[in-house]
Amino acid sequence: MRFIETRLKGVYIIELDKIEDERGFFARSFCQKEFVQNRLESNIAQCNISFNKRRGTIRGMHFQNNPKAEPKLVRCTQGAIFDVIIDLRTDSITYCDWEAVELTADNRRALYVPKSFAHGFQTLEDNTEVFYIMYEFYYPEYSSGIRWNDPAFSIKWPLPPATISEKDSVYPDFKR
Repeated sequence: MRFIETRLKGVYIIELDKIEDERGFFARSFCQKEFVQNRLESNIAQCNISFNKRRGTIRGMHFQNNPKAEPKLVRCTQGAIFDVIIDLRTDSITYCDWEAVELTADNRRALYVPKSFAHGFQTLEDNTEVFYIMYEFYYPEYSSGIRWNDPAFSIKWPLPPATISEKDSVYPDFKR
């Protein structure tokens, strides 16, 4: 695996090192030792799948508050997504900055999202599936979010929203 740090400290794009032959390829998609060497969370709490029927679907921007903030590793296993994160670490020089990465079944990239980041995505194709490795359990009482179109961030989504949940549409304006 190749760990490529983004401009947001602690956020990594993870690319596969493929061993290819006439059958196709083999690659390691997670290795606890390599995650520890890169100072990333490595104790898996749960794995989740999100299946999205329609192109343009938006999910997010979700996060869990401390003390149950949840790092995650996100990979698109079918279709394609425009994956977005927002830095919510108040002591960070990139506080309130956002970044987006295209994750697709074809590029097989993953995005490591540390604690204290909001996360969401928009599907770029119909029938898109996203696989998450979560390093903290889900606690509804710590769950929160930022509205997908909050003017504090002005996220530039690639498509008009086709489907979005009521919950994700009604988060109040973010206060710095």
